[in-house]
Amino acid sequence: MFLHGTSKIDASGELVIGGCSTVSLVEQFGTPLIVYDEELIVERIHAYHKAFEKAQMTYHLAYASKAFSSLAMCQLAMEQGLWLDVVSAGELHTALKASFDPKHVYMHGNNKTPDELRYAVQAGIAFFVVDNFHELELLSTILEEEETHADILLRVSPGVDAHTHEYITTGQQDSKFGFDLASGQVNQAVARVLELHRLRLIGLHSHIGSQIFEATGFAVAASRMADLWQHLQREYSIDLHVLNLGGGIGIRYTSEDMMPPIENTVYGVLKETEKAFLERGMTVPLLMMEPGRSLVGEAGTTLYRVGSRKDIPGVRSYLSIDGGMTDNPRLALYGARYEACIANKMLEPATDLVSVAGKACESGDMLIWDVHLAKSQPGDILAVSCTGAYNYSMASNYNRMARPAVVFVKNGQSSLVIQRETLDDLVRLDVVGSNRHVVHSFS
Repeated sequence: MFLHGTSKIDASGELVIGGCSTVSLVEQFGTPLIVYDEELIVERIHAYHKAFEKAQMTYHLAYASKAFSSLAMCQLAMEQGLWLDVVSAGELHTALKASFDPKHVYMHGNNKTPDELRYAVQAGIAFFVVDNFHELELLSTILEEEETHADILLRVSPGVDAHTHEYITTGQQDSKFGFDLASGQVNQAVARVLELHRLRLIGLHSHIGSQIFEATGFAVAASRMADLWQHLQREYSIDLHVLNLGGGIGIRYTSEDMMPPIENTVYGVLKETEKAFLERGMTVPLLMMEPGRSLVGEAGTTLYRVGSRKDIPGVRSYLSIDGGMTDNPRLALYGARYEACIANKMLEPATDLVSVAGKACESGDMLIWDVHLAKSQPGDILAVSCTGAYNYSMASNYNRMARPAVVFVKNGQSSLVIQRETLDDLVRLDVVGSNRHVVHSFS
């Protein structure tokens, strides 16, 4: 397994992250356990800042909290000078509970509910990324009722193929997200905004997908957004000054993912955007990006206890662990691939070919197909790398399994940031109606 960030192997053959032995972490916090390398998160944030500074851009950098939202993560983002991108009342509530400045928060979403919009309006967030015509009318009505105004960006679907998995590409024309550029929906939306006096259009937003390895899509999107920017300013005489380029830069999950340094990739995207605007005789606007996965993905490692094993001669060996699709549904969702190791046997040869299975009652509950590991026994610790993004945030209680604990590690110190759910937590919201009676029936 490739060692990310501060990960290393100590003299006893144990995997160490952030100066903390994974064996000791498991003894203290149990399994499954998601461990975040705090130093690596900060390093990735700094890489983005360096790229913007090198490109000499006026900018705001936001964290896409859908990748992993918690009080501790919001506080870390705030400490590093980030804005926050939220997509639900829950993510907004988490940010506010973390004392995040609402003036540095904005809201995404293709179907924001009236309650979510009202909550965000009352919280005083910076702006809304409006996704469709229904939202324009709904937000305007709420603003009338609240007797206030709101800044907005229009999310544009620029018709760009990002060359990623179909489930995580979002910039093509056939997408549930944003106003379609090719059919003229953006023009219609701008015309309607100008009729709704509670809304102030300050810019545009474009996001072409996730886990993107090629810069080509960003360059095409930048060119199309610059064309649109120029057209809207000429046609409607509006003062646009914010362009959000979205996120989507990928990370290394396996050895097949050959990613250049983040700073280089981001710098290239920024220079392509600058070129697109300057070629059209326009000033480059304030630029925003909203990375999520590329900040926290590689920083997360999930630790499991090895359990049962099933060997099918000539076919396959299944190694089961005490988690699976309930804490990591990404393989089931879109065939995500991972690397892994036996964390307490790092110096032993990885000669055992197995497929890692979860414990849920689903044939599709697989974590990794065909991975070479050190020969393991029940009770050994399996470490799966790059589980920091869209793992805990998509975790479920299927089969009434409790969601895992989460710790941050740094300089030999560990901090519990999300407690492990208990069995009582699983029934805490259950309600038995007053008309229900317990009847014992025996035959």
